[in-house]
Amino acid sequence: MKLSEIKTILPTLDNVEFQLENGTFVPEHFHVTEVGQIIKNFIDCGGTIRTEKVVNFQLWNADDFEHRLKPNKLLNIIQLSEDKLGMEDGEIEVEFQSETIGKYDLEFNGKHFILKNKQTACLAQDACRIPQAKVKVNLADVGTSCCTPNSGCC
Repeated sequence: MKLSEIKTILPTLDNVEFQLENGTFVPEHFHVTEVGQIIKNFIDCGGTIRTEKVVNFQLWNADDFEHRLKPNKLLNIIQLSEDKLGMEDGEIEVEFQSETIGKYDLEFNGKHFILKNKQTACLAQDACRIPQAKVKVNLADVGTSCCTPNSGCC
C-alpha cells in the first residue's frame, strides 16, 4: 500500500485497526511512534548497486491501555512527516514488535489494515546460480506422446 492510499482510506474510518496475517490484532492501545522514509543503499550478491525507499510506520504498545489512535490523528502525523521530511509517496513498511522487530507490508481489507508478512529474496538469482524449481509431472497424465515400451523411440 502506498502512502497516498492510506491518506485516502483514513478519513473514511472510525478507528485505526491493524491485524496480523494470522488474524491476531495489534492491541488497540498501540502508538505510531515513527513515520518516516527509509532509504537503503546496498550491493546485492551479484554486485548490482541498488536503492530502496519505503515509508516507515513503527507501531508500539505501552501500558496506557486507554490510548486509542484515531484516523484523523494518524493523518495529521503523516502530513506533518511529509511537510517536515519531504517524504515521497512510497510503499509503506510497518515495523511491529513480536519476538523481534518484524517488518510488514500493508494492505487494507475494507475494515482493517493488514500487516502482510515479508520474505527475504535473492535479487541476483542468476549470479547465485539458484536452480530453477523442476515442474513435477504425474507420468499417468503425460499422454500418448511419450515413448512407450517397445515403441522403438528409446
